[in-house]
Amino acid sequence: MAWPPLDLPITPPYPPMEARLDDALPAGASWWYEPKWDGFRCLAFKDGGTVVLQSKAGQPLGRYFPEIVAAVAALPAPRLVLDGELVIPAGGGVSFEAMLQRIHPAESRIRKLAAETPARLVLFDLLVDARGRALVSEPLEARRAALEADGPRPGAEFVLSPVTRDRAAAEAWLAGRAGTDGVVAKRLGVPYASGDRTAMVKVKRERTADCVVAGFRRGKDGRDVASLLLGLYGDDGRLHYAGHASSFGREERARLTALVEPLAAGGAPRGGARGGEAHGGDPQGGRADGFGFTGEAPGGPSRWARGRSTEWTAVRPVLVVEVGWKHASGGRFRHGVRLLRFRPDKAPEQCTFAQLGAAPSDDGEIAPR
Repeated sequence: MAWPPLDLPITPPYPPMEARLDDALPAGASWWYEPKWDGFRCLAFKDGGTVVLQSKAGQPLGRYFPEIVAAVAALPAPRLVLDGELVIPAGGGVSFEAMLQRIHPAESRIRKLAAETPARLVLFDLLVDARGRALVSEPLEARRAALEADGPRPGAEFVLSPVTRDRAAAEAWLAGRAGTDGVVAKRLGVPYASGDRTAMVKVKRERTADCVVAGFRRGKDGRDVASLLLGLYGDDGRLHYAGHASSFGREERARLTALVEPLAAGGAPRGGARGGEAHGGDPQGGRADGFGFTGEAPGGPSRWARGRSTEWTAVRPVLVVEVGWKHASGGRFRHGVRLLRFRPDKAPEQCTFAQLGAAPSDDGEIAPR
């Protein structure tokens, strides 16, 4: 892709500073903490009337978020390079599903969505100030001060991401009080390290849900269970496919096989012969014989995981499991979930999509509205 010429000390594609994933927040006076937003990382370049939005992967984002391009272009500063996260506010938090809808080939569709569900740019760093001076060699505290002094004023299009040195407050964000995706810890006194992960740590929030096991897939050897297919009940009273749990050890696979095989329906496995995890599901895959899913079921081949078998075996939906998950959108777990435990105290009908709702928000300063 050919980027427009920009008279800036930093030009696209410019790899943003990233964070390494960890299980716990670091402690100590050398760190501060910010919410982690579930959106699209975005570097915004402004040189006069020319504005470029760049993704974390170095791809252009401007055509998908015309309202943000216009907002950056309208800023009084003649030059800026901003680092932030594009989000779409929804229900006291943000909607990743709404973000995905923006990646559409039709400009008319994008502009319609931009008017109906406008995005916001949550800002957390300033790489080039209004005088055209690069700040990447400055420490984090200086860049944040410059962002607060010279960056966009908070409003309809821009949000200044909160920051705290209080680890207890950060733990509250991690627990879900802010409706965010987790917490990022940033080391104080360090410059902006493009493409590096050494000075930032991210801890994602894991939430739990009770799901119904409605099917399974076997491993490559065709014997033991490799993944459990999970369902949740919708408002229509039907059991819909919501995702899968996998990554089991050898002993656990054998134990699961002994549990689910007696619940299996007779006949040949369902699904395609080769392909991957269904991306959209199969609305016609529901069964009426008391086995498997009665609503949307796992579908056929997927471009995301070619070469994997999509055959699956339906089981009587009586087994309830608790799983840990971090991302969900459109009624689906976005990634494989972690099996935590069995829940014999739970009735399958209690496992509903309400569990995937937005994390509660009791702090209006955090959740962008």
